Amino acid sequence: MKRLDLDDLPPKLAQLLTGLAEGEELLLVQDGMVAGHLTGGAPVPATTGEPEPPPEEQASEIFEQFRAMMEDEF
Repeated sequence: MKRLDLDDLPPKLAQLLTGLAEGEELLLVQDGMVAGHLTGGAPVPATTGEPEPPPEEQASEIFEQFRAMMEDEF
């Protein structure tokens, strides 16, 4: 999935994108041609699952799994 951080956009554009009502469409036009469209929807609920571990901890786990797999193979 592609991701667009609204903090990186000019405020007027960010407001236009966040202000779309559910079902309202926004056409993206470039050089007079439609480049795409967005449809407003209900806000995505925040995940209530466990937070992801920090990148260092995640990398450590991946390395340990890889090492264990290599030891099992040989």
